[in-house]
Amino acid sequence: MNSRRLPELLAPAGSPEALDAAIKGGADAIYVGGHLLNARMNARNFTEEQLSESVKKCHRNGVKLYVTLNTAVLDRELLSAVEYADGLYKMGVDALIVADLGLAFALKGRYDDMGIHASTQASGHNAECARELQALGFDRMVCARELSGKDIKKLCEESPIEIEQFIHGAMCVSQSGQCLASAMMGGRSGNRGVCAQPCRMCYNGAYPLSLKDMCLALHIPELIESGVCSLKIEGRMKSPAYVYEVTRTYRRLLDEGRNATEDELNTLSEIFSRSGFTDGYYVGEINGEMNGVRRESDISATRSVKTEFKSVKRDIPRITVRERSVTETFVPPKAAKREKKSGKPINTARFLFPEQIVGEGYFSHIYLPLERFERCGADGVVLPPSVFPTKEAELERLLERAVSKGATHALVCNIGQIKTAEKYGLILHGDIRLNVFNTLNAKILTELGLRDVMLSPELTLPQMRDIAAPKCAVVYGRIPIMTLTKPIDLKGQPVSVLRDKTGATFQIVKEFGYDILLNSVPFYMADKQSKLDENGIRGRHFNFTTESRREAAEVIEHYKNGVPSTGNIRRIAY
Repeated sequence: MNSRRLPELLAPAGSPEALDAAIKGGADAIYVGGHLLNARMNARNFTEEQLSESVKKCHRNGVKLYVTLNTAVLDRELLSAVEYADGLYKMGVDALIVADLGLAFALKGRYDDMGIHASTQASGHNAECARELQALGFDRMVCARELSGKDIKKLCEESPIEIEQFIHGAMCVSQSGQCLASAMMGGRSGNRGVCAQPCRMCYNGAYPLSLKDMCLALHIPELIESGVCSLKIEGRMKSPAYVYEVTRTYRRLLDEGRNATEDELNTLSEIFSRSGFTDGYYVGEINGEMNGVRRESDISATRSVKTEFKSVKRDIPRITVRERSVTETFVPPKAAKREKKSGKPINTARFLFPEQIVGEGYFSHIYLPLERFERCGADGVVLPPSVFPTKEAELERLLERAVSKGATHALVCNIGQIKTAEKYGLILHGDIRLNVFNTLNAKILTELGLRDVMLSPELTLPQMRDIAAPKCAVVYGRIPIMTLTKPIDLKGQPVSVLRDKTGATFQIVKEFGYDILLNSVPFYMADKQSKLDENGIRGRHFNFTTESRREAAEVIEHYKNGVPSTGNIRRIAY
């Protein structure tokens, strides 16, 4: 047995029955969702009465209970979100799992003995991100599922707050917190808890976006030694039998400090798998072997499992929670004042390659991806979608190169990049990958040093209008709907385009070594600029990706002259 203290075993529960299963299986802590701001709104979830009873039941059995508030929050929802969190605090909940930085800001310092954990949706990749999250009141960060074992060890060594890591269950193919596919393709937002799972659909006659479930049951001793404080099982949409069998297996492995046997792996596979399991991210073997779908044989295996819910014998720690009350009043931010007259638009653009660049007189700033920056009309860089611990040195090298070539501005994609970019004297602006949905989120980012923020493309124009902050919106271009650590391939061969069953095509481009999946149609607002004016959207950003230089020039002319589109487009809703 290792001398290091065992990490917490954190189990999912999407229903009261699954919560009972997790307790019997030997969980140290359980995470559940209620009726509000829950990334698994399609699970059965828990009423407030059920949550209150669940807290008591968990504590009687020496188990902590965490509640998810892990979706993006609109301005009009902030007050009800804080009131809901207050109610959970009074119930005795041990921690909240929060994704939205604006909500975290509202809760900061409000509770003296309830944890605030940063959801994986907050895109926590490195120690700098953990330091910024700590300053916002978080005491734990759920790290991205794409990190390798080496990344995780380095993160744990450098992070000022606890690190929680997924060890088993379904994985998003897009990097954590960086998926807009469901929202852009079908209007069901993953960031708002109603993902339609387009990654499980057929493209090009195959399933290149569907990953096998993660299983790290063959890495238990090194996980114990890594320094992670909590090992998390995915599965709030899964059955009580799944929760029990998976929790019970990992409980045994942790207590005995060993890896799983072949029989134990078979048990895990039978209860649920998609063509088997993968540990590809963890071991750094990122390839087509990670792909898998739920086959008939997998379904049949699950149906054959007969689960006996016997309580795992364990010492039950004593958990006591003092009586809690909240005296502080939360005042939500006021909506931005309506502008009587529209100001002159401030246009900015990014291009994928230097040879595409046009519009130097039309755009106040022109950006290129950091790794492709050249002073050829551009004055800014787009920072990487994410920077894993083992890529931090490369980020600094590229920043130094870009600044030496004349870069003065930067689009920031993650709060863990701000301090590094500031070190090189760059003027910082927020990218859409920061998922800004509310005024408090924007306020945090501007206080951290961003001159302005690019609002989420999921927002409507009135929602954008009400955000009181220096802001801009994407008014043209194909939105990056997935950022993929695992390259998209078919039978081991890279592809440049995916086609779904409707014939829609999604092009793939590269940024910082990652495959970026673009939406099939571009935003287009050239003939609706009066709507932008009416809603106070003066900052207007253009995203040129697959356009040629000539096509980009045509787009600019269309916006100068308000030309209606003749092709398939997407509007910002108004």
